[in-house]
Amino acid sequence: MSEFRSGEPRADPPRRRPTAIRLDEAEFVGAVPPTGDRPVIVPEAEDEPPPPPAPRRKGVNWGTLFTAATGGLVSLALGLALDALIRDLFTRAEWLGWLAAVLTAVAVVAALAVIGREVLALTRLSAIESLSTDAAAAAAADDRPKAEAVVAKVTALYAGRPETARGRAAMADHLAEVIDGRDLLMLAEREVLSPLDARARAMVVASARRVSVVTALSPRALIDLVYVAAEAASLTRRLSMLYGGRPGTLGFLRLTRHVLGHLAVTGGLAATDGLVHEIVGRSVASRLSARLGEGIVNGLMTARVGLAAIDVCRPLPFMGTKRTTISEIVGDVAKLTTPPDGEPHVRT
Repeated sequence: MSEFRSGEPRADPPRRRPTAIRLDEAEFVGAVPPTGDRPVIVPEAEDEPPPPPAPRRKGVNWGTLFTAATGGLVSLALGLALDALIRDLFTRAEWLGWLAAVLTAVAVVAALAVIGREVLALTRLSAIESLSTDAAAAAAADDRPKAEAVVAKVTALYAGRPETARGRAAMADHLAEVIDGRDLLMLAEREVLSPLDARARAMVVASARRVSVVTALSPRALIDLVYVAAEAASLTRRLSMLYGGRPGTLGFLRLTRHVLGHLAVTGGLAATDGLVHEIVGRSVASRLSARLGEGIVNGLMTARVGLAAIDVCRPLPFMGTKRTTISEIVGDVAKLTTPPDGEPHVRT
């Protein structure tokens, strides 16, 4: 269709007739602009390769070395103290010495069991983090073999979970039909992880509701702070267990550090604060008491921590499914704290 401007039709540019040219007479156009009147050959734009991973820092890790040396010294001191204690008990009474030796053996076995459990938990968390990293790299490069290896590991990770049985069966049926690596990862995300994502969202909403109600009813700010911290820690651990992490004490500390780092990078708390200001400016907050409004703010902060924990604990990054946002949880949190008649539950 011709376009009209100022009452006159626009003149179409003259089309060039097809012409056969010789490659030795054509001029290749790269970084240097063409010269002369010879025909030119312009190379097609190629996709830029993914950026290389950041190089690992080389050298001595002095923090790790200090921790290992200090732990060795503490272990030697405890060993010498126990040896002196057992010798002293043997000099007092033989049965006391044997009792101390048995208790020491039980304590050593229990300590080895705890250490082994922590090592297994850390290994499991590292495996899930590696899955997420490998999946992101395979999706960026659209690498079918790497994506298939990641999908096989994710399927094996949830082999004993009944809620993923249908998705794993669907993946087995359609595995050979998908050609692109990114599409294969998106299919695994939709089929295998969708039930877990739904449960994770329900857990985040439930925690946000509990925090909103409890902090709205509590009389002291210190109680609010302690309860919010405890609920956020419990939610992080439960989300990790949902996605197959099962962290121990050291693993939970590592997971908490990663969640806080994710919040710092994504600006989660700042986004939550902006959303709260948006809510306060609307008519919903005008019907709520000040104390109930503070409860909703605490609930939204807990929900933001939960969403960050989902991003960290999930074995696959969000590609084919939509990530849950804090704005989608606001309505669910406000439904519990505000009855249908619009009057708040809490009296001030």
